[in-house]
Amino acid sequence: MRRRKAREILLQLLFQRDFRPVSLEELLATDSLGDQEDFIRRTLQGIIEHQEEIDRIIAEKAVGWKLERLVSVDRNILRLGIYELLYTDLPGEVVINEAVELSKKYSTEHSHIFINGILDRVFKEYRRERDQNYRPGEPQGLS
Repeated sequence: MRRRKAREILLQLLFQRDFRPVSLEELLATDSLGDQEDFIRRTLQGIIEHQEEIDRIIAEKAVGWKLERLVSVDRNILRLGIYELLYTDLPGEVVINEAVELSKKYSTEHSHIFINGILDRVFKEYRRERDQNYRPGEPQGLS
């Protein structure tokens, strides 16, 4: 449950960053990070570092939608989900479920269907391929 709350905080920080681009340190200058500060910091830094690639994937998978036209909450749930799928070893099903739950709580009535579809396609295309080629000791992520 603590990680779910951390993801909610991450979503809020990413949402803020959409409207007010500030440094990582400025985003994290809050008292509300709790015992998940390391997870939040590491994940937020990773999303920022890989945002161009993550956004490219979103734009590619969200057929018929321009990235900037997506609801900001959905766009940032997708950023978080894609980052976790591609750059962590969390089970894909867990990542997708967490993203769907975030969308049910914070976005529109049908957003969870859209989020699920995009993340499922990313998982099938990128993550499974990575997992099949995984060799212990090699860095995670896209090659």
